[in-house]
Amino acid sequence: MSDTKFKYLSSINVPEDLRKLDVQELKAVCDEVREFLIDCVSRTGGHLGAGLGAVELAVALHYVFNTPYDKLIWDVGHQAYPHKILTGRKERMHTIRQLGGLSGFLKRSESEYDVFGAGHASTAISAALGIAVARDLANQNFKVVAIVGDGSMTGGLAYEAMNNAGILKKDLIVVLNDNQMGSISSKEPRIWSFHHYFTDLLVNPKYNKLKSDVWNLTAKLDNWGDRIRRIAQQMEKGIKAIVTPGMLFEALSFRYFGPINGHNVVKLVETFRQVKDLKGPILIHVITQKGKGYEPAEREATRLHGVTPFDKVTGESIQNSVPLSTYTEIFGRALVEICKQNEKVVGITAAMPDGTGLIYLQNEIPEKFFDVGIAESHAVTFASGMATEGFIPVVAIYSTFLQRAFDQIVHDCAIQKLHVVFVLDRAGLVGQDGPTHHGALDLSYLRCIPNMVIMAPKDEQELRDMLYTAIAYEGGPIAIRYPRGKTLGVGIRKEFKTLEIGRAERLRRGKDVAILAVGNMVANSMKAAELLSEEGIEAEVINMRFVKPLDIDLLKDLASRIGAFVTVEDNSIEGGFGSAVLENLTKAGISNVMVKVHGLPSEFVEHGTIEELHKIMKLDPKGIYEVTKSFLKTVEGESAIHYAKN
Repeated sequence: MSDTKFKYLSSINVPEDLRKLDVQELKAVCDEVREFLIDCVSRTGGHLGAGLGAVELAVALHYVFNTPYDKLIWDVGHQAYPHKILTGRKERMHTIRQLGGLSGFLKRSESEYDVFGAGHASTAISAALGIAVARDLANQNFKVVAIVGDGSMTGGLAYEAMNNAGILKKDLIVVLNDNQMGSISSKEPRIWSFHHYFTDLLVNPKYNKLKSDVWNLTAKLDNWGDRIRRIAQQMEKGIKAIVTPGMLFEALSFRYFGPINGHNVVKLVETFRQVKDLKGPILIHVITQKGKGYEPAEREATRLHGVTPFDKVTGESIQNSVPLSTYTEIFGRALVEICKQNEKVVGITAAMPDGTGLIYLQNEIPEKFFDVGIAESHAVTFASGMATEGFIPVVAIYSTFLQRAFDQIVHDCAIQKLHVVFVLDRAGLVGQDGPTHHGALDLSYLRCIPNMVIMAPKDEQELRDMLYTAIAYEGGPIAIRYPRGKTLGVGIRKEFKTLEIGRAERLRRGKDVAILAVGNMVANSMKAAELLSEEGIEAEVINMRFVKPLDIDLLKDLASRIGAFVTVEDNSIEGGFGSAVLENLTKAGISNVMVKVHGLPSEFVEHGTIEELHKIMKLDPKGIYEVTKSFLKTVEGESAIHYAKN
């Protein structure tokens, strides 16, 4: 790091170094942290906007509180890049989200300053309250601060925690980093409701006309007019106090301070010093701007929320190749086509219109688009309610985030056999976001639910057909899962086709081994079969299409001809697709087949590119080839049935 470019930051390795500076020097520190953050992320990619908006917060918090003894618990960990820079990791920021490098989120094993891991939103207050209770039980006296923001207050978990905190009355500080964002949408980001309400009232023409009329009238009343003006000013302050979010927080037994300019680092330091020793639950409401200090990110908060490497001058992404469509785009456009054909179809997302592809529906048919905020559980029950009235809700949520709504899928949807279509983007390994965002469990947690149908497309055309099939299906809940990233580039036909539920597709004939694959593993399995063929091993490749129900007739046919199966999935092998094959073979009384279940092991896979992770997990073509070839060696000479799991 250049001492000339970063006069202060070059000498700040831990927060103790920061605390040696005069408070008036902190503005320069913030400028350097912001510039360093832009430098790093422009080269590596990662999350940008939220961190830029939290620079002054991170500096002030580490300046006032005695970290790591005092505990800072960050919500939505992507806002904590400045925190990482200040806590001994600035020299490794160039490795962020890369294989073997820093995590893009908070990670306890990475630093003692990362008190609680955070990749999903709305968790900080619950965790902080637990830490505060543990502190008191252990007769310790450190401070506990939860920093929430970037939409996390749209999640119900935050309010459950605040309600409990108000009852327990533990010493706890919550910093609300209010950047007014309730969702990530390039068209119309959902504004946090309380902020919206406050703003709407104070800019209301009727309110301001009344204020102006009173002011003009009292100007004619001399001394009496001045007294009335003073009374009116006090009344206005009272109105503001009533309608700010402070009303809610005070009702939950939090002492409310704010709103405060979150980009005035000196004011933040002053405020934190004033409240740090107060008793009971405290909430400090801080107003910030997402993307602060970098004009492209201020202008396009959604596009520069999470980025690939970009040109620092323009903010434009650096394209390395001619882009293919993504599965997200294919889904989003197909849903718009179907909504134009079927008036009963609607789209629902949990704060991710752009990320799930529902931005296309929001743009073209906004009355059929619903963004519920970071509230996955509510999204599912909301959809279930619509389904009872004959509508067909398409709930588009990342695989990892849908985990948060498991009970609602079971209790509110599946038990009642309601026709809700679940679309799981980012299924399988998602790459640089790592274990908090990998969609490695969806086949397992959905497959165990009665009345659920599960599909996984091999390519973009099949995704379109599966969406059409799911909307036409009337037997209950039905799910489609697909990976993050580019499609295969196959041709797209204009018309949709309905697929037969539970029917697989044979792609390649063989006699030595059957490779049964789902989703994006089908293409890799086809390439693996070619590698095997070069060595005289003929593999039959099946695109299973459906994980539930399985094509049992096809399994019986394969078992009558081929004695070795390899199942391939990018889901945990525990309870996933391979387990389903084993269960169905047993149920059918088929005992003349050896099966190798190949997929993700029972561990949390770290971050790296999808290609790197597939190679490590042996889910790339070469890996599938090697696993299959090794398995066939164990099959030779065996006659009894074996169930092998990697």
